Amino acid sequence: MLVAANLRPPITSVGPLVGDIRADTGMSSAAAGVLTTLPLLAFAGVSPLAALFARRVGIERAVQLALAVLIAGVLFRSTGPVAALLAGTAVLGAGIAVANVLIPALVKQDFPDRVGPMTSGYLTTMVAMAGLAGGIAVPLADSGLGWRGSLACWALPALIAALVWWPQARGARHVPPAEQRAPTRLRRSALAWQVTLFMGLQSFLFYCQIAWLPALLEDEGMSRSAAGWMLAVLQLASLAATMAVPVIAARRASQRRLVLLGALTTAIGLGGLLAFGRTLAPLWICILGFGGGAWFALALSFFALRAPDTRHAAALSGMAQSLGYALAATGPILIGFVHDRTGGWNAPLVILLAVTVGASAFGLAAARDRRVA
Repeated sequence: MLVAANLRPPITSVGPLVGDIRADTGMSSAAAGVLTTLPLLAFAGVSPLAALFARRVGIERAVQLALAVLIAGVLFRSTGPVAALLAGTAVLGAGIAVANVLIPALVKQDFPDRVGPMTSGYLTTMVAMAGLAGGIAVPLADSGLGWRGSLACWALPALIAALVWWPQARGARHVPPAEQRAPTRLRRSALAWQVTLFMGLQSFLFYCQIAWLPALLEDEGMSRSAAGWMLAVLQLASLAATMAVPVIAARRASQRRLVLLGALTTAIGLGGLLAFGRTLAPLWICILGFGGGAWFALALSFFALRAPDTRHAAALSGMAQSLGYALAATGPILIGFVHDRTGGWNAPLVILLAVTVGASAFGLAAARDRRVA
């Protein structure tokens, strides 16, 4: 749980501070979107290598090294100019990518009879901390730390997790993540591509919201601090979904109703922001958060539900996370570019609604009671 608690705050704490970062560094909106995109590119590039790395050093030691890389990246991005900001963000993204892949393997290894509750637990922890990070980013900066100090603070919980995890790493058992070899024909499976594209498009929506929701609300007249807390509300509203959806999904042969529930709530949330802006913003953000949480939990559940065995599940997870995050990485930059070109948020919100339709289509296809071949 401590490791999971560090896998989103270094990313979600950036969104509320984008205005400060741009004012201090002179970055454009599109360039600032790179700050959210770099971790996703790291996820896409490093995720396929994480299992290979763990096989060589052991899962526990690999997690320890991932935490060390995360700490180094968090500290380095707060030390200097824009180049350090970007490089540190890429480094911390690499550390998070390794832990992203290995935590499910650890759950399967250490809690084989409690996979469902443990998965729900670590997802809920991850989402709750993501929301907290978004909420306190601005207050930390305004307390005298500045945006650099606010971002650097997240090295402390990572250090605590590394210290608590140290005995596990020292006594590491050299048990590789389940089934390292990927089925060679998986990328020829239409179902595998449907799961991958659903994973990628729902991540596209999430990281666009993380990057630009505070800026949208500030442009509507909300204070910086309040806009940051709205990002926290977005994350906290998803907790109910991340706790319940994996359990419900596992009990049903088809998950189409869950896909439609996520689609409806996501569309209502985005539509409310488009039509009413700041008016009733907490309501639209709560609805949007629930929909995003439902889709995120469902995307991760598909890795096991759509696979006939552990080997295929591991391969499907690697394919969906690598290619899906590569797709999601285009989102924050695209939204920033469109905002710069149009000077407003209507066009970006329309794009997100269109992506919601696409994600719904692939989600409905992936939710059928089938298995990858």
